Amino acid sequence: MDAHRAWTEINLDALEHNLAVIAGRTGERARTMLVVKADAYGHGSVAITHHARHCGVRAFGVGTSSEALELRQSGVRSRILVLGTIVDDEAAAALRNDVEIALHSSDRRRFLQELASRQGLIARVHLKIDTGLGRLGVMPHKALELLEEIAQSSHLELAGVMTHMAAPDGALSEHTHEQLALFDEILAQARERKLLRGWIHAANSACIFTGAPLYDCVRPGISAYGVLPGALPGASELEPVMSLHSQVVFLKDVPKGSRIGYGGTWTAPQTTRIATIPCGYNDGVAWRLSNKGEVLVRGARAKIVGRVSMDYTCIDVGGIPGVSVGDRVTLVGSQGEQRITLEEVAGKADTIAYEISCSIGKRVERIYVGGEGVDAGRSELEPARVHPAARRSEARPAAPRANAHDDSAASVDA
Repeated sequence: MDAHRAWTEINLDALEHNLAVIAGRTGERARTMLVVKADAYGHGSVAITHHARHCGVRAFGVGTSSEALELRQSGVRSRILVLGTIVDDEAAAALRNDVEIALHSSDRRRFLQELASRQGLIARVHLKIDTGLGRLGVMPHKALELLEEIAQSSHLELAGVMTHMAAPDGALSEHTHEQLALFDEILAQARERKLLRGWIHAANSACIFTGAPLYDCVRPGISAYGVLPGALPGASELEPVMSLHSQVVFLKDVPKGSRIGYGGTWTAPQTTRIATIPCGYNDGVAWRLSNKGEVLVRGARAKIVGRVSMDYTCIDVGGIPGVSVGDRVTLVGSQGEQRITLEEVAGKADTIAYEISCSIGKRVERIYVGGEGVDAGRSELEPARVHPAARRSEARPAAPRANAHDDSAASVDA
């Protein structure tokens, strides 16, 4: 019998393989900024980030400042960028800990300039341009003006210019080409005015695998974890990093006509055996899998019956000989010759693979396998370095940053 009610196995060797596949597509043309937001899409951001560093990745993208500070507290000294936005009260701790911030407006530029000046630091920012996603980012016609403002700000350093693709199929979409054409136009104008500094980045997983321009840096997310949106080219080269498991905790023989679960939405068509597993929608089993999803038991497929509840899910194992309490149940992953993928689960739940992996709750144990010789939670001990004054415009007054950006960071004091 397994020791946990529900657990996910995270294969660090598969992560290393996928990062190598991505590097093979980008070559020497672009650096990799691995996206580890949402707890690395449910895989565990601290362990994933440390192992990715072992694999040569030196920059990471997160969704919130709290995610960035969690990595800093774990000893990660690499470059970390908050890809979206932060609220004002989060900014001071982010700057103290050398976290880079996406910038969307003149108001936020003014706020960060004043805050960094009070702290005696240089804030590293990435100008985000809205080329067509319509969510965050400065409008294209205001981008050059904001670049000018950043250049004139004594306590801001332009660390990059970025945009965000809207189409899930990358360069296979005409909309992607329209966005990139607009982005390139702005970059050309900025270059002509000598306003460009830092990394230029736009390519996500879909763009990397469909031949879109890579610029200076790429931002792979879901592909590093073994998934590509839809049926994009290159999907077969990747290996799944995550599998999700539970175990049978109760067995019951029920007669024909028995109703199972809340609302009695499933009725036994014949005498059968129902197994209960201690894993529900708080643990990553989507409620929409009720009466539709499947799991693996003893190498065979069993149907989810009745509504998935918060803590438990019922499965029909009447056609599988020898099922016993304690048997492993695989919700995502392989048993024998059978495999259930994140994409399959997402399809049956009428959602995307991202939502399935991100929904795996905190009480699901993360078990890391592979990556021999690497302590995925170790603290990195590279010394901090003084921010080189040569990186600033000579017209700016000297103002120290907490640390150099490459592989160092301040101690966390949130």
